[in-house]
Amino acid sequence: QMADPFLYNTGERSHYGCLGHEVQIEYLKAYVCRPSFSTDKAVIVVHDVFGWQFPDIRYIVDLLAGHGYITICPDFFKGTKPWTSTDHWADFPDWMKNHDPMKVDKEADVVLKYLKEQCGAKKIGIVGFSWGGMAVHHLMLKNPQFTAGVSHYGIVRDSEERYSLLNPTFFIFGEKDHTISLDQIFLLEDKLKQYCKVPYKIKVYPGQVHGFAQLKPEDMRPDDKPYIEEARRDMIDWIKMFV
Repeated sequence: QMADPFLYNTGERSHYGCLGHEVQIEYLKAYVCRPSFSTDKAVIVVHDVFGWQFPDIRYIVDLLAGHGYITICPDFFKGTKPWTSTDHWADFPDWMKNHDPMKVDKEADVVLKYLKEQCGAKKIGIVGFSWGGMAVHHLMLKNPQFTAGVSHYGIVRDSEERYSLLNPTFFIFGEKDHTISLDQIFLLEDKLKQYCKVPYKIKVYPGQVHGFAQLKPEDMRPDDKPYIEEARRDMIDWIKMFV
């Protein structure tokens, strides 16, 4: 019985008035937010198990747009029901079988094509959270079109090929994440040192649990706030350095 891998306490979430709008791209719905000026730089945000409409994820999309990137969060679940905090934990493994974070290649290509052809994007980064962090790690191994990636507490676990990143990738972890042990993080670091030929970074944020980095300001606990804000700045710095 595995510990619940991606669930964090969503509790009472404050509502969030989004700045962007929804679009249809081929068979995918997506949430897009653009900066106030024209740019050829874009970022794809990969949501967690709670899906593309979850307020926390839209907040991150708007935040990245505010830093000058055309930012888009497509529905990687392709219209199927996201996990909700009222679903039963026993059903999670079955749900995951139909929502595999390693099977996002086709959707990524659809969105990349849209960003290049419809939005004039020339450099495209990707950031993901939890389920989306796993998807980002996978895509940074497979798709050279992504100039840089940031994975928040999500890693490809069971492949020996998982260290040959194609472009700069930053892994963000919480020290108290019950789904990714410090042993796994040290192993990742060790193997990347051996095999990775591009810039990478691994950082562990003290006292932080799974899901910490996508909280909206009004949902942060005062003790966690400095670490959440630091993780957010670090994410943006990495994207700015390479995208």
